[in-house]
Amino acid sequence: MGLIEAIILSVLAASTPLLLAATGELVTERSGVLNLGVEGMMIVGAACGFGGAWLSGSIIVGALCGMVAGILMSLIFALMALGLAVNQVATGLALTILGIGLSGLIGAGFVGERITPAPHLHVPGLSDIPLAGRILFGEDGFVYLSIALVVGVWWLLYRTRAGLILRACGDNHVSAHALGYPVLRIRLYAVMFGGACAGLAGAYLPLAYTPFFIPGMTAGRGWIALALTVFASWRPTRLVVGAYLFGAVTILQLHAQGAGIGIPSQFMSSLPYLATIIVLVLLSRARTGGSTAPAALGTVFVPDR
Repeated sequence: MGLIEAIILSVLAASTPLLLAATGELVTERSGVLNLGVEGMMIVGAACGFGGAWLSGSIIVGALCGMVAGILMSLIFALMALGLAVNQVATGLALTILGIGLSGLIGAGFVGERITPAPHLHVPGLSDIPLAGRILFGEDGFVYLSIALVVGVWWLLYRTRAGLILRACGDNHVSAHALGYPVLRIRLYAVMFGGACAGLAGAYLPLAYTPFFIPGMTAGRGWIALALTVFASWRPTRLVVGAYLFGAVTILQLHAQGAGIGIPSQFMSSLPYLATIIVLVLLSRARTGGSTAPAALGTVFVPDR
């Protein structure tokens, strides 16, 4: 029972940054924008989040710093891709390269420092229930926030007029513009939201997952979040299943290595990324009735002057 509980708790912790980052990217892509700079925004959010928490002594301040850093990085993307109509793929890749270098510069003075990680919830009586207690009532605030964020995004997209307009901009930006909706402004807000989520996902790593900062600590999670968005077919409910699936693969390969299974550790470490590739290939082969992706995804919109 204790081992099962430990594995489930580890899966929840490993899945949270993926869920946060993928939720923001889902909103961005539903607006018709493809931002491949998630990895760069996450690593800058990790550096700024840890720096803010270390200097202020507050996890909340650190999380806010990570979100602000992600928003600022997303504004660079928005300036290039939306303002100057530069190719979105090239801009996103450049943003990732910029983020990796910038995070090393920002976090250079914090390498080797440690902080007190985010506290876990404890509800007397409920948190002590075997197995379910710690899983449901004993996690840190980031885990509950990630679930609430997915629920909020689902409600926004499918139960509000604002969500309908956002999806219209992604499905057919020409028609949305003809109806008088400010497509570029809506996409800007969506990109900023995606940046805030990516920055928060990056900040989660040094604030709760591991209470220290090291360069490159995102370790490709931003790319997995991008693949997870496709895996979920741009639907928030499927995003939760996909995030915990990829998180489980990450944790199970660690337990397999600890159990001494006679498989090279390098292969075991590559399992999360191998699973990502396999899932994308299977989805591509299964999607014979047409893609559910936003029709205007990645297209450049230039309004009439």
